[in-house]
Amino acid sequence: MGREASVERNTKETEIKLKLCLDGKGYADIETGVGFFDHMLDGFTRHGFFDLCLRVHGDLHVDDHHTIEDTGIVLGTAIKEAVGDKKGIKRFGSAILPMDESLVLCAVDLSGRPYFSWDWEFTGEKIGDLSSEMIREFFYAVSYASGMNLHIKVLSGGNNHHVAEAMFKSFAKALDEAVSFDPRITDVLSTKGSLA
Repeated sequence: MGREASVERNTKETEIKLKLCLDGKGYADIETGVGFFDHMLDGFTRHGFFDLCLRVHGDLHVDDHHTIEDTGIVLGTAIKEAVGDKKGIKRFGSAILPMDESLVLCAVDLSGRPYFSWDWEFTGEKIGDLSSEMIREFFYAVSYASGMNLHIKVLSGGNNHHVAEAMFKSFAKALDEAVSFDPRITDVLSTKGSLA
């Protein structure tokens, strides 16, 4: 059985149910109410070879802020739970991913200490029906909820859709590497002896 986590979060602003399997095949069953966000999460799932079932009912009559941010919190929590004690995993992962004219670097450290670095401003307010500023908030929430050091750097940008897609796919590839096992690692990969 693969490393899995099921997380629910219910507030006055959102109701979220998420099931994540880190050792999946790229199966996605996602409904957030925000079509472009669904598309990005589908790419994350498929390119990371995760399985993700997600249902989000948010206050979209207000805007998409709570839906996107709270989904990041829940996904980050699920990643933390699914990865477990971190014994035998590589801990670090990185990817440089092209999407046509855009090139994005993502680096991950599952250190247990959250840190988030971001260097990009989208040129439009919306990408499809997603507020572009919420992409940063999503990754920030994932980083802090999971205890992950996460860096996303746009090496060359252009079309906003392409940049966003390269971000989600590079994150998927980096996370897939970080959670993968290395037979040479018999405990946790840390000089301290723990990853908290």
